[in-house]
Amino acid sequence: MMKKQFLILLIAMSTIFASCNDDDSPPVIETGELTLNLSGLEALGSDFVYEGWLIVGGNPVSTGVFTSVTFPQSFTVDLTNLETATTFVLSIEPLVDPDPGPAATKILVGDFSGNSASVTTAVIGDYTSAYGKYILATPSDGTMNNENSGVWFLGNLPPAAGLSLPTLPEGWIYEGWAVIDGMPVTTGTFSAVDMPDSFNDFSGMGDVPPYPGEDFLVNAPSGLTFPVDLSGMLNVISIEPVPDDSPAPFSLKPLIGHIPNDAEDHVVYDMLLHLENLATGTVTR
Repeated sequence: MMKKQFLILLIAMSTIFASCNDDDSPPVIETGELTLNLSGLEALGSDFVYEGWLIVGGNPVSTGVFTSVTFPQSFTVDLTNLETATTFVLSIEPLVDPDPGPAATKILVGDFSGNSASVTTAVIGDYTSAYGKYILATPSDGTMNNENSGVWFLGNLPPAAGLSLPTLPEGWIYEGWAVIDGMPVTTGTFSAVDMPDSFNDFSGMGDVPPYPGEDFLVNAPSGLTFPVDLSGMLNVISIEPVPDDSPAPFSLKPLIGHIPNDAEDHVVYDMLLHLENLATGTVTR
């Protein structure tokens, strides 16, 4: 009789322990695969990474970070989030990032249609109607010397804004460049096309127009000599992330100006719209 009661007790205890173990077991999470096939991205500096996000119920859910810009790349994601996501977002994030959400520097966004999303830089702005004009001049030296050694993003004289660009969202800023003998040299960053830019270290001591641009007269970077004739060179307007850990132009360059070999100073020249280099791609789930 005692043996029978003991066996019954053992069975009951085993059932209780089994039940406890089942309750403590973590739930099984089903996963799916998200594949990115993107173009036009450039490798970031060592302090930053790209990070993908699914927008699920209006909230961002990270799909993981990456640094390689060779595609396709795939990521394992919670299946429920993958199936219910409405939008994919790609942002640029600090390598050491205390913020669990996406940064302001969102570079690609697209809504899912079925199992795929076409992603573009439309989140930064629509550049189909953008345009640029510039003149060669060196107003900061106070004379009419070395006039082909400065570029100013101006239209018809008297001075008027030569650029028409969308207002950038938080996380981005414009930067002008002169590409001198293959070396990109900044003319300064700016947010407004009818205001001075952030930089005049290469200009002389005289007054300059209250617009983006630069004279290349003093403090030449290593490898260059100022003044320099910009005839036959390039000028560029790029869109830069903020913050930016690279001294070179970012991959987003909506306007490029091919300065004529026989360029004349104070003549208004047009820049070319250059949208084929803007990042784009497809995201599939």
